[in-house]
Amino acid sequence: MKMQAALFYGPRDVRLEYVDVPRAAAGEVIVKVEVALTCGTDLKTFQRGHPVLLKHFPSPFGHEFAGVVTEVGGGVEGFRPGMRVVAANSAPCHQCFYCHAGETNLCENLDLLNGAYAEYIKIPPAIVRQNLVVLPDRLTYTEAAFCEPLACVLHGLDAVRVRSGDHVAILGAGSIGLLLVQVCKQAGARVMLISRSTGKLELARKLGADAVIDLESARSNEGMLRQLTTHGQGVELAVEAVGRPELWELAVALTRKGGSAILFGGCEPGTSVAFETKVLHYGERKLIGVFHHTPHAIRRALGLIASRQLQLDPLITDVLPLADLGTAFERMESQGALKLAIKP
Repeated sequence: MKMQAALFYGPRDVRLEYVDVPRAAAGEVIVKVEVALTCGTDLKTFQRGHPVLLKHFPSPFGHEFAGVVTEVGGGVEGFRPGMRVVAANSAPCHQCFYCHAGETNLCENLDLLNGAYAEYIKIPPAIVRQNLVVLPDRLTYTEAAFCEPLACVLHGLDAVRVRSGDHVAILGAGSIGLLLVQVCKQAGARVMLISRSTGKLELARKLGADAVIDLESARSNEGMLRQLTTHGQGVELAVEAVGRPELWELAVALTRKGGSAILFGGCEPGTSVAFETKVLHYGERKLIGVFHHTPHAIRRALGLIASRQLQLDPLITDVLPLADLGTAFERMESQGALKLAIKP
């Protein structure tokens, strides 16, 4: 039995091919993909490859999805055909140094799952045991597919304590930036969103941002942003959610003394940034790199989605069939589309 699947051969070379439908070996589960979401990481991968996500070529592609269990391998407990599920794209080994240190997102043996841009996907045993979760009945597949990116947002914000009344500057109005707006507003923060896209700035305002600022204005007039804070000192927290070195530097420049900059967006390999040592040392500014998610964050994300406290529908630009995956990436690249829901 054959299925359609997108295979990544190299930058800008993704091909839709017919391949064998996977079968479940011991410990594995097969899921029929109902919805797969595009994301900024997949777009970067499409454009230039990825040093961590894809390691063997041609590679299955895509990692944000939800669907229905169709086959269960031997020894699997808690799942049966017909169950509606969402899966994270990795699971920690619990054996390496970082897992023993409690930093499971940094696990040395993360086996990242790809293949959501296909009719079926095989879930490996470690993810079945730790990061395959049954959906509440009221959730749609599209809502559930936000679980992985939202888990990354929640894990990233765990690095700081966002308090009521804090000022938070978010650089970037992609789907991650717009999720950050909503989660920070829930914590009681005053949120300003910085982007060069007029349309996304307006969407950020509708999703709760207290102020929206054009990127060029922010870069040329950092003092203007300080004036937007109640104390005039700068923000308690800046989050870079694009992945560009110059915006990492801007995030630090926007923070007040004692503030933090979360460097969320992954930059191109080999890039570097420069900070004035005086600003960091005498101002006690904190630079925090964050990466990926944890099993706990996955469950928190699903619970938050199920609570219906977030607006997710505005983050879906369009719904397309798998055959139009190339069009989806073109629209993200040239038109600034947020997320495209791919329905195999």
